[in-house]
Amino acid sequence: MNYKGKITTSGTSEAIRLEKELFRQNPEFKQQAEVRADIIGPGKMLISVVSPPAPFVEEDPIVGAFLSFLENDMLKNPGSITPLDEHTIAQAKALTANVVLSEDDFDD
Repeated sequence: MNYKGKITTSGTSEAIRLEKELFRQNPEFKQQAEVRADIIGPGKMLISVVSPPAPFVEEDPIVGAFLSFLENDMLKNPGSITPLDEHTIAQAKALTANVVLSEDDFDD
């Protein structure tokens, strides 16, 4: 789903006004909710609710956006979900059979 808006000012701050329907359909973006904006590319921004404050966990905003997209697609199109079959599992095992990982592979 996408929503239209405009950049404006509110007091001495810059603001983004968005369609009221966004807030009706997504109550987590209620007034006074604390949000975070991540720039994910030229002209692209990901806005996430961060209140109530949660313990800090560094997340990749791209992965989070992709997982949200998948969740929404699965909810809207449950008939497109198919079980993972043995053949696909065997293919994945064959493709990764010689891959060796170490703890260093997971450091930033």
